[in-house]
Amino acid sequence: MDFGIFTKTFVRPSLAQALDAVVERGLQHIQFNLSSAGLATLPAELRDVQCAAIHEELQKRSLAMTAISGTFNIIHPDPRARAQGLERLRVLAGASKALGTDMITVSTGTRDPEDLWRWHPANDSPATWRDMLASMEQIARMGEDYGVRFAFEPEQANVVNSARKARELLDALRSRYVGVLIDPANLLNPANMRIAGDVLTEAFALVGGDIILAHAKDISPTGLVGNLALGKGALDFAHYFRLLKRIGYGLPVIAHGFSEAQAADSLSYLYRLDAVLTVQRAAE
Repeated sequence: MDFGIFTKTFVRPSLAQALDAVVERGLQHIQFNLSSAGLATLPAELRDVQCAAIHEELQKRSLAMTAISGTFNIIHPDPRARAQGLERLRVLAGASKALGTDMITVSTGTRDPEDLWRWHPANDSPATWRDMLASMEQIARMGEDYGVRFAFEPEQANVVNSARKARELLDALRSRYVGVLIDPANLLNPANMRIAGDVLTEAFALVGGDIILAHAKDISPTGLVGNLALGKGALDFAHYFRLLKRIGYGLPVIAHGFSEAQAADSLSYLYRLDAVLTVQRAAE
């Protein structure tokens, strides 16, 4: 299994330095964020010369951009903010292939006006679901227009916060340009941590055939996500990797949710675990 990392893990004065830090960790795959190039994650414009310069820096280092971040609040309570976000996402969609990828990651949003990663009680309302679906329908059309795929992530603070809701969204959209970004830690919370394995197994049963990107992030035994070296928390990565193998997942697993200081330990853990699982499969 191959692994990649968020470029945002390495905060550097220049894109070249950030990418050098990725290479120094022995990696060849990234999930890119335009902030690593000194730009907004979703800029109002993205010139050809900027795309070419970023792509050239990747090629110099034989780095592959597995996906690029396009996250914004698609159900922001201010319709103007939603419209602006969609306009800027279209800019990114139009430029993504020139940057070196055909996959953009998005979220399903929250009604919280200030924090994309904070739950809001209105997230459960039918009106919110309709707004979310309307935005996702526009995103699916962008995928068709530019030949790119959008990976949405079920996440506890967002409208689609479970595999069941992800299945409902997929069935409503019926678009080959929209798939699931699976991150097991984001399917868990303090209420279901005791049955985490069952939650993950059910998620793959529901959406496994629609998973187009996989993340790796750890979670504490009490349900706190991120800021934790991989393998130091409660997530059963072995179970997760077996499920990914079972569905024939072939892209790199993108690691994140830890500090730069924790990167070496996190990556070492992933490689050791993958080696153990490979031996186990060979012996079966």
